[in-house]
Amino acid sequence: MKYIKIIGLIISLTFIPLDSIKTIPFQGKSYIVMEASNQIVIEGSNQDYIQSVASISKIMTCIIAIENMELDTIVTVDDTINEAWGSGIYIHIGDKISLRDLLYGLMLRSGNDAAVMIAKAVAKDIPKFVDMMNDKAKELELHSTTFSNPTGLDEEDNGNQSSVYDMARLMAYCHQNPIFNEIVSTEKYIREDGNGTWHNKNKLLTNYEYCIGGKTGFTKKAKRTLITMARKDDLDLIIVTFNCGNDFEFHQNNYEECFDLLKETKLFSRGIIEFKQKQYYLDFDICVNKKPTDKVDVSFTNNEIVISLNNQPVSKQKVVPYNYFLGFKMILKDLFYG
Repeated sequence: MKYIKIIGLIISLTFIPLDSIKTIPFQGKSYIVMEASNQIVIEGSNQDYIQSVASISKIMTCIIAIENMELDTIVTVDDTINEAWGSGIYIHIGDKISLRDLLYGLMLRSGNDAAVMIAKAVAKDIPKFVDMMNDKAKELELHSTTFSNPTGLDEEDNGNQSSVYDMARLMAYCHQNPIFNEIVSTEKYIREDGNGTWHNKNKLLTNYEYCIGGKTGFTKKAKRTLITMARKDDLDLIIVTFNCGNDFEFHQNNYEECFDLLKETKLFSRGIIEFKQKQYYLDFDICVNKKPTDKVDVSFTNNEIVISLNNQPVSKQKVVPYNYFLGFKMILKDLFYG
Protein backbone atom coordinates (compact mmCIF):
# COMPACT_ATOMS: atom_id res chain seq x y z
CA MET A 1 0.00 0.00 0.00
CA LYS A 2 1.49 3.34 -1.06
CA TYR A 3 2.19 6.16 1.41
CA ILE A 4 2.46 9.82 0.39
CA LYS A 5 3.34 12.73 2.67
CA ILE A 6 1.95 16.12 1.62
CA ILE A 7 4.38 18.87 2.57
CA GLY A 8 2.66 21.81 0.87
CA LEU A 9 1.91 22.88 -2.66
CA ILE A 10 2.58 20.23 -5.27
CA ILE A 11 3.49 22.47 -8.20
CA SER A 12 4.02 26.21 -8.58
CA LEU A 13 4.87 27.28 -12.12
CA THR A 14 4.39 30.44 -14.14
CA PHE A 15 1.51 30.37 -16.64
CA ILE A 16 2.55 31.30 -20.18
CA PRO A 17 -0.39 32.11 -22.50
CA LEU A 18 -0.71 29.69 -25.39
CA ASP A 19 -1.38 32.70 -27.66
CA SER A 20 2.35 33.42 -27.74
CA ILE A 21 3.15 30.19 -29.60
CA LYS A 22 0.18 29.93 -31.98
CA THR A 23 0.86 28.92 -35.57
CA ILE A 24 -2.45 30.52 -36.66
CA PRO A 25 -3.03 33.80 -34.76
CA PHE A 26 -6.60 34.71 -33.85
CA GLN A 27 -8.14 37.35 -36.08
CA GLY A 28 -11.59 38.16 -34.78
CA LYS A 29 -13.56 39.74 -31.96
CA SER A 30 -13.26 37.12 -29.20
CA TYR A 31 -12.60 33.43 -28.60
CA ILE A 32 -12.24 30.85 -25.86
CA VAL A 33 -10.96 27.30 -25.39
CA MET A 34 -12.55 25.47 -22.46
CA GLU A 35 -12.20 22.00 -20.99
CA ALA A 36 -15.73 20.60 -21.01
CA SER A 37 -15.62 18.41 -17.89
CA ASN A 38 -14.79 21.14 -15.38
CA GLN A 39 -15.37 24.30 -17.45
CA ILE A 40 -11.79 25.45 -16.98
CA VAL A 41 -10.62 28.11 -19.44
CA ILE A 42 -7.52 26.95 -21.29
CA GLU A 43 -7.03 30.21 -23.20
CA GLY A 44 -8.96 33.01 -24.85
CA SER A 45 -9.28 36.64 -25.83
CA ASN A 46 -12.03 39.14 -24.89
CA GLN A 47 -13.87 36.25 -23.25
CA ASP A 48 -16.49 38.51 -21.62
CA TYR A 49 -17.25 40.65 -24.67
CA ILE A 50 -21.03 40.62 -25.27
CA GLN A 51 -22.61 40.64 -28.73
CA SER A 52 -25.34 39.02 -30.81
CA VAL A 53 -24.39 35.35 -31.15
CA ALA A 54 -26.61 34.48 -34.13
CA SER A 55 -27.57 30.82 -34.63
CA ILE A 56 -25.18 29.27 -32.13
CA SER A 57 -27.85 30.32 -29.61
CA LYS A 58 -29.90 27.45 -31.05
CA ILE A 59 -28.02 25.11 -28.71
CA MET A 60 -30.20 26.58 -25.95
CA THR A 61 -33.32 26.09 -28.09
CA CYS A 62 -32.29 22.47 -28.57
CA ILE A 63 -31.56 21.61 -24.95
CA ILE A 64 -34.76 23.26 -23.69
CA ALA A 65 -36.79 21.11 -26.09
CA ILE A 66 -34.92 17.91 -25.21
CA GLU A 67 -35.48 18.49 -21.50
CA ASN A 68 -39.17 19.34 -21.78
CA MET A 69 -40.77 17.22 -24.53
CA GLU A 70 -40.61 13.68 -25.87
CA LEU A 71 -38.80 13.48 -29.20
CA ASP A 72 -41.53 11.28 -30.69
CA THR A 73 -44.11 14.05 -30.24
CA ILE A 74 -45.77 14.90 -33.56
CA VAL A 75 -45.99 18.63 -34.24
CA THR A 76 -48.51 20.12 -36.66
CA VAL A 77 -46.99 23.09 -38.45
CA ASP A 78 -49.13 26.24 -38.17
CA ASP A 79 -48.79 29.89 -39.14
CA THR A 80 -46.12 30.37 -36.46
CA ILE A 81 -43.61 29.66 -39.23
CA ASN A 82 -44.55 33.02 -40.76
CA GLU A 83 -42.43 34.56 -37.98
CA ALA A 84 -39.29 32.88 -39.39
CA TRP A 85 -37.11 33.85 -42.31
CA GLY A 86 -33.59 33.11 -43.45
CA SER A 87 -32.27 29.55 -43.29
CA GLY A 88 -34.94 26.87 -43.06
CA ILE A 89 -35.91 23.25 -43.57
CA TYR A 90 -38.86 24.27 -45.76
CA ILE A 91 -41.76 22.93 -43.74
CA HIS A 92 -45.26 24.16 -44.60
CA ILE A 93 -48.46 24.93 -42.76
CA GLY A 94 -50.35 21.69 -42.20
CA ASP A 95 -47.26 19.46 -42.26
CA LYS A 96 -46.93 16.93 -39.47
CA ILE A 97 -43.38 16.38 -38.27
CA SER A 98 -41.79 14.82 -35.20
CA LEU A 99 -39.94 16.91 -32.63
CA ARG A 100 -36.91 14.73 -33.37
CA ASP A 101 -36.94 15.80 -37.03
CA LEU A 102 -37.37 19.43 -36.01
CA LEU A 103 -34.35 19.21 -33.70
CA TYR A 104 -32.15 17.70 -36.39
CA GLY A 105 -33.34 20.36 -38.82
CA LEU A 106 -32.58 23.00 -36.19
CA MET A 107 -29.04 21.86 -35.45
CA LEU A 108 -27.86 20.49 -38.82
CA ARG A 109 -29.48 23.02 -41.16
CA SER A 110 -30.03 25.89 -38.70
CA GLY A 111 -33.71 25.95 -39.63
CA ASN A 112 -35.41 29.07 -38.27
CA ASP A 113 -38.79 27.59 -39.20
CA ALA A 114 -37.86 24.56 -37.09
CA ALA A 115 -36.86 26.85 -34.21
CA VAL A 116 -40.17 28.70 -34.01
CA MET A 117 -42.20 25.49 -34.32
CA ILE A 118 -40.14 23.88 -31.55
CA ALA A 119 -40.84 26.90 -29.36
CA LYS A 120 -44.58 26.76 -30.13
CA ALA A 121 -44.75 23.00 -29.48
CA VAL A 122 -42.87 23.09 -26.18
CA ALA A 123 -44.25 26.26 -24.58
CA LYS A 124 -47.46 26.93 -26.57
CA ASP A 125 -46.12 30.31 -27.68
CA ILE A 126 -42.73 31.84 -28.48
CA PRO A 127 -42.52 34.42 -25.63
CA LYS A 128 -43.05 31.69 -23.03
CA PHE A 129 -40.33 29.59 -24.66
CA VAL A 130 -37.94 32.55 -24.57
CA ASP A 131 -38.72 32.87 -20.85
CA MET A 132 -37.67 29.23 -20.46
CA MET A 133 -34.42 29.98 -22.28
CA ASN A 134 -33.66 32.90 -19.98
CA ASP A 135 -34.63 30.91 -16.89
CA LYS A 136 -32.14 28.21 -17.90
CA ALA A 137 -29.47 30.87 -18.46
CA LYS A 138 -30.06 32.14 -14.91
CA GLU A 139 -29.98 28.58 -13.55
CA LEU A 140 -26.60 28.02 -15.21
CA GLU A 141 -25.36 31.44 -14.01
CA LEU A 142 -24.74 32.70 -17.53
CA HIS A 143 -24.57 36.30 -16.37
CA SER A 144 -23.73 37.81 -19.78
CA THR A 145 -26.54 36.05 -21.63
CA THR A 146 -30.00 37.28 -22.64
CA PHE A 147 -32.29 35.56 -25.13
CA SER A 148 -34.99 37.32 -27.14
CA ASN A 149 -35.95 34.56 -29.60
CA PRO A 150 -35.34 30.85 -30.36
CA THR A 151 -33.67 31.50 -33.74
CA GLY A 152 -30.72 33.85 -33.21
CA LEU A 153 -32.05 36.36 -35.75
CA ASP A 154 -31.18 39.94 -34.83
CA GLU A 155 -32.49 42.15 -37.64
CA GLU A 156 -35.45 43.51 -35.65
CA ASP A 157 -33.71 43.76 -32.26
CA ASN A 158 -30.34 43.04 -30.71
CA GLY A 159 -30.92 39.30 -31.01
CA ASN A 160 -29.60 36.83 -28.47
CA GLN A 161 -26.74 38.43 -26.54
CA SER A 162 -23.91 36.47 -24.94
CA SER A 163 -20.14 36.07 -24.59
CA VAL A 164 -17.83 33.30 -25.75
CA TYR A 165 -17.34 32.39 -22.08
CA ASP A 166 -21.06 31.93 -21.44
CA MET A 167 -21.62 30.06 -24.70
CA ALA A 168 -18.79 27.65 -23.89
CA ARG A 169 -20.29 27.00 -20.45
CA LEU A 170 -23.71 26.44 -22.02
CA MET A 171 -22.18 23.95 -24.46
CA ALA A 172 -20.45 22.17 -21.58
CA TYR A 173 -23.87 21.80 -19.92
CA CYS A 174 -25.53 20.57 -23.13
CA HIS A 175 -22.67 18.12 -23.64
CA GLN A 176 -23.87 16.22 -20.55
CA ASN A 177 -27.02 15.21 -22.45
CA PRO A 178 -26.59 12.12 -24.68
CA ILE A 179 -29.48 13.09 -26.97
CA PHE A 180 -27.93 16.49 -27.60
CA ASN A 181 -24.56 14.86 -28.32
CA GLU A 182 -26.13 12.43 -30.78
CA ILE A 183 -27.81 15.25 -32.70
CA VAL A 184 -24.83 17.61 -32.99
CA SER A 185 -22.44 14.79 -33.92
CA THR A 186 -24.59 13.67 -36.87
CA GLU A 187 -23.12 14.42 -40.31
CA LYS A 188 -26.17 13.32 -42.33
CA TYR A 189 -29.76 12.77 -41.22
CA ILE A 190 -32.71 11.30 -43.12
CA ARG A 191 -36.09 12.54 -41.90
CA GLU A 192 -38.20 9.90 -40.20
CA ASP A 193 -40.93 10.39 -42.79
CA GLY A 194 -38.38 10.09 -45.60
CA ASN A 195 -39.12 13.60 -46.88
CA GLY A 196 -35.59 14.91 -47.02
CA THR A 197 -31.94 14.36 -46.15
CA TRP A 198 -30.01 16.98 -44.21
CA HIS A 199 -26.24 17.46 -44.10
CA ASN A 200 -24.60 19.21 -41.16
CA LYS A 201 -23.31 22.73 -41.86
CA ASN A 202 -20.52 22.18 -39.32
CA LYS A 203 -17.69 21.34 -41.74
CA LEU A 204 -15.38 20.41 -38.88
CA LEU A 205 -17.37 17.19 -38.40
CA THR A 206 -16.26 15.88 -41.78
CA ASN A 207 -12.85 17.57 -42.00
CA TYR A 208 -11.48 16.89 -38.50
CA GLU A 209 -11.56 13.39 -37.06
CA TYR A 210 -11.75 14.49 -33.41
CA CYS A 211 -14.70 16.86 -33.79
CA ILE A 212 -17.79 15.59 -31.96
CA GLY A 213 -20.26 18.40 -32.55
CA GLY A 214 -20.96 22.09 -32.79
CA LYS A 215 -23.12 24.81 -34.30
CA THR A 216 -22.53 27.47 -36.92
CA GLY A 217 -23.99 30.97 -36.97
CA PHE A 218 -24.08 34.12 -39.07
CA THR A 219 -25.97 37.39 -39.29
CA LYS A 220 -24.87 40.73 -40.72
CA LYS A 221 -24.79 42.14 -37.18
CA ALA A 222 -23.03 39.23 -35.46
CA LYS A 223 -20.82 38.19 -38.39
CA ARG A 224 -19.54 34.60 -38.21
CA THR A 225 -20.03 32.74 -34.94
CA LEU A 226 -18.93 29.15 -34.36
CA ILE A 227 -19.00 26.77 -31.42
CA THR A 228 -17.46 23.28 -31.68
CA MET A 229 -16.42 20.36 -29.50
CA ALA A 230 -13.60 17.86 -29.98
CA ARG A 231 -12.44 14.77 -28.10
CA LYS A 232 -9.06 13.06 -28.03
CA ASP A 233 -7.79 10.56 -25.46
CA ASP A 234 -10.84 11.14 -23.23
CA LEU A 235 -10.20 14.90 -23.14
CA ASP A 236 -13.17 16.99 -24.33
CA LEU A 237 -12.54 20.59 -25.39
CA ILE A 238 -14.91 23.37 -26.51
CA ILE A 239 -13.96 26.32 -28.72
CA VAL A 240 -16.13 29.38 -29.39
CA THR A 241 -15.22 32.18 -31.82
CA PHE A 242 -16.94 35.46 -32.70
CA ASN A 243 -16.31 37.25 -36.01
CA CYS A 244 -13.43 35.01 -37.07
CA GLY A 245 -13.14 34.79 -40.85
CA ASN A 246 -11.10 31.56 -40.85
CA ASP A 247 -13.00 30.02 -37.95
CA PHE A 248 -12.97 26.36 -39.05
CA GLU A 249 -9.22 26.45 -39.68
CA PHE A 250 -8.61 28.27 -36.40
CA HIS A 251 -10.70 25.75 -34.42
CA GLN A 252 -8.91 22.73 -35.89
CA ASN A 253 -5.45 24.23 -35.41
CA ASN A 254 -6.30 25.23 -31.85
CA TYR A 255 -7.56 21.77 -30.98
CA GLU A 256 -4.36 20.20 -32.28
CA GLU A 257 -2.15 22.56 -30.28
CA CYS A 258 -4.16 22.09 -27.08
CA PHE A 259 -4.33 18.31 -27.39
CA ASP A 260 -0.55 18.23 -27.87
CA LEU A 261 0.11 20.43 -24.84
CA LEU A 262 -2.54 19.22 -22.39
CA LYS A 263 -1.32 16.04 -20.73
CA GLU A 264 -2.87 14.04 -17.92
CA THR A 265 -0.68 14.39 -14.83
CA LYS A 266 -1.08 12.15 -11.80
CA LEU A 267 -0.95 14.24 -8.61
CA PHE A 268 -1.78 11.51 -6.09
CA SER A 269 -1.81 7.74 -6.27
CA ARG A 270 -4.28 5.57 -4.41
CA GLY A 271 -3.09 4.90 -0.87
CA ILE A 272 -2.28 6.63 2.42
CA ILE A 273 -1.49 10.35 2.45
CA GLU A 274 -0.35 12.48 5.38
CA PHE A 275 -1.17 16.14 5.95
CA LYS A 276 -0.34 18.12 9.11
CA GLN A 277 0.56 14.93 10.99
CA LYS A 278 -2.77 13.28 10.17
CA GLN A 279 -3.20 10.28 7.90
CA TYR A 280 -5.95 9.82 5.31
CA TYR A 281 -6.82 7.14 2.81
CA LEU A 282 -7.37 7.91 -0.87
CA ASP A 283 -9.25 5.17 -2.74
CA PHE A 284 -8.33 6.36 -6.24
CA ASP A 285 -5.71 8.25 -8.21
CA ILE A 286 -6.14 12.01 -8.64
CA CYS A 287 -5.16 13.32 -12.09
CA VAL A 288 -5.46 16.65 -13.88
CA ASN A 289 -5.10 17.69 -17.52
CA LYS A 290 -2.48 20.44 -17.66
CA LYS A 291 0.06 22.16 -19.84
CA PRO A 292 3.71 22.07 -18.73
CA THR A 293 3.51 25.77 -17.90
CA ASP A 294 0.33 25.59 -15.79
CA LYS A 295 0.32 26.36 -12.09
CA VAL A 296 -1.25 23.61 -9.96
CA ASP A 297 -2.09 24.25 -6.30
CA VAL A 298 -3.30 21.72 -3.74
CA SER A 299 -5.10 22.53 -0.50
CA PHE A 300 -6.59 20.26 2.13
CA THR A 301 -9.72 21.25 4.11
CA ASN A 302 -12.55 19.37 5.81
CA ASN A 303 -11.39 15.94 4.62
CA GLU A 304 -11.27 17.23 1.03
CA ILE A 305 -8.36 17.63 -1.35
CA VAL A 306 -8.95 20.72 -3.50
CA ILE A 307 -6.99 20.95 -6.77
CA SER A 308 -6.69 24.37 -8.46
CA LEU A 309 -5.33 25.01 -11.96
CA ASN A 310 -4.14 28.56 -12.62
CA ASN A 311 -6.10 29.67 -9.52
CA GLN A 312 -9.32 28.02 -10.74
CA PRO A 313 -10.62 25.08 -8.62
CA VAL A 314 -10.94 22.05 -10.88
CA SER A 315 -11.44 19.13 -8.49
CA LYS A 316 -12.65 18.39 -4.98
CA GLN A 317 -12.12 14.84 -3.72
CA LYS A 318 -13.20 13.39 -0.39
CA VAL A 319 -10.63 11.45 1.63
CA VAL A 320 -11.20 9.16 4.62
CA PRO A 321 -9.33 9.50 7.94
CA TYR A 322 -6.99 6.52 8.15
CA ASN A 323 -7.03 4.11 11.10
CA TYR A 324 -5.97 0.52 11.74
CA PHE A 325 -9.45 -0.87 11.07
CA LEU A 326 -9.61 0.90 7.71
CA GLY A 327 -6.05 -0.23 6.99
CA PHE A 328 -7.00 -3.86 7.63
CA LYS A 329 -10.01 -3.50 5.28
CA MET A 330 -7.81 -2.02 2.57
CA ILE A 331 -5.27 -4.84 2.92
CA LEU A 332 -8.05 -7.39 2.49
CA LYS A 333 -9.39 -5.47 -0.52
CA ASP A 334 -5.93 -5.47 -2.13
CA LEU A 335 -5.53 -9.19 -1.47
CA PHE A 336 -8.86 -10.20 -2.96
CA TYR A 337 -9.38 -7.58 -5.70
CA GLY A 338 -5.88 -6.28 -6.49
